[in-house]
Amino acid sequence: MSALLLGDTAPDFEVETTSGPIHFHEVIDGHWAILFSHPADFTPVCTTELGMTAKLKDEFDKRDVKVFGVSVDPIEDHHAWIGDIKETQGVALNFPLIADPDKVVATAYGMIHPNADNTATVRSLFVIGPDKKIKLKIEYPASTGRNFDEVLRVVDSLQLTAKHKVATPANWKHGEDVIIVPTVSDEDAKKAFPEGFKTLKPYLRMVAQPQG
Repeated sequence: MSALLLGDTAPDFEVETTSGPIHFHEVIDGHWAILFSHPADFTPVCTTELGMTAKLKDEFDKRDVKVFGVSVDPIEDHHAWIGDIKETQGVALNFPLIADPDKVVATAYGMIHPNADNTATVRSLFVIGPDKKIKLKIEYPASTGRNFDEVLRVVDSLQLTAKHKVATPANWKHGEDVIIVPTVSDEDAKKAFPEGFKTLKPYLRMVAQPQG
């Protein structure tokens, strides 16, 4: 199967999770979603990642993002591992962990990289829009834990740029100036941004982050 690309429809599936069975497309319908894989249960880096994700639940909720973890371990292992996460990370798991022992999800999303490991998933992360299209994918090796500040930053950018005709510059953070996309003429930009914008080059126009 060819790799999933940005703009592709996120594959649908029906699976068992720590929160009960789900039909993925039904659960995420109309919402933003994050689906991320971890190589295996009872592993150190994954334990910290799932703890961090749980700690950020309010941030994900604020952005209307539903989060799902997945690995190729069975549901019994997931439930057994949850206690370790709470004990070591100081937070209870508060999002579904998908059990994928038959590798249905891992295969559909290309999460297993044979040159890295034939059996474990790499640290794949997909951001999926309300239209069920893939908006972002990031892949880390098994040895490197994710930066969840970056995940939130990217979600902020994706949600902002989906609503307004802007793009976000390098290292942008929520609240900072953004770029008016080149397809918007100066005339239309004046209407869209009546408080004004700064033209550094005809193709590079900076404006305060739109609100709402």
